[in-house]
Amino acid sequence: MQIEIRDLRKVYPGGVVGLHGLNLTIPSGLYGLLGPNGSGKTTLMRILATLLEPTSGEARVGGFDVHKDKSAVRRMLGYMPQEFGFYPNLTAYETLDYFALLCQVTDKADRERRIEVALAQVNLAQLAGRKVGTFSGGMKQRLGIAQALLNDPKVLIVDEPTSGLDPEERIRLRNLWAELAGDRVIILSTHIVADLAASAEQLAILHKGKLLFAGRPAELLSPLRGQTWIIDIDEEELSTVRNEYFVTGVFRSAIGMQVRVIEEKMSHPKGYLAEPTMDDAYVHIMRREAGAAANDLN
Repeated sequence: MQIEIRDLRKVYPGGVVGLHGLNLTIPSGLYGLLGPNGSGKTTLMRILATLLEPTSGEARVGGFDVHKDKSAVRRMLGYMPQEFGFYPNLTAYETLDYFALLCQVTDKADRERRIEVALAQVNLAQLAGRKVGTFSGGMKQRLGIAQALLNDPKVLIVDEPTSGLDPEERIRLRNLWAELAGDRVIILSTHIVADLAASAEQLAILHKGKLLFAGRPAELLSPLRGQTWIIDIDEEELSTVRNEYFVTGVFRSAIGMQVRVIEEKMSHPKGYLAEPTMDDAYVHIMRREAGAAANDLN
């Protein structure tokens, strides 16, 4: 199972370009889409979910064209949008029963089996009889995933699933993606680097509808090895260091402050080499793109 995207372009009314001729291959496993708001992530996911027509180009899910073979694509698809609503007075079980009927699962015994499996997968089986209006944000997110799993999809598309969640709920969801990946394609869209750092087998970085990177996390980190440094400084030095170096992060420490920087050579006496992180790589590639765009305008 894989997804093939070729020269995919989306132009909205008014000439706003959502995607600039995107080329991408998404294999089985957990695939991350990373980028800031407005980068084109949601546009791409809505096209793959057959909810939005591309302006030109092609996208195939398991060999089926998302424009010409919508029904075939939808039969293998589970989709959880960034924003969704539930009826608060329905229980979790009743909610999933309603969604299963919308998916045309008319056999009652089959619906019951699917609902029980989906609730177990997202660790909500013990709350099946509880009204959704009493659920926390994380519980609702897990219920949203459960509805996307009702048809045992070969492709699961999840848009910004951890936005607004507390750290504990985010960790639970990240663990769930790893458990569910297996031989299906899971596309996880986020602007939170940590959501992908530990679990994504491959990822793509988008910015203003353009593809900046596609590959394994190790490939993103590799160019920064030997160029990532930590500098121990006093707080008074921060502005000077910011002006002199490419800073990717600032943290307080027991002795003052630690600043992560990316430079080919280090001239600061308190600088020492460090292993690059996904945060370093993401900040570096996004700021490099911003600098290139600024140069184009000059």
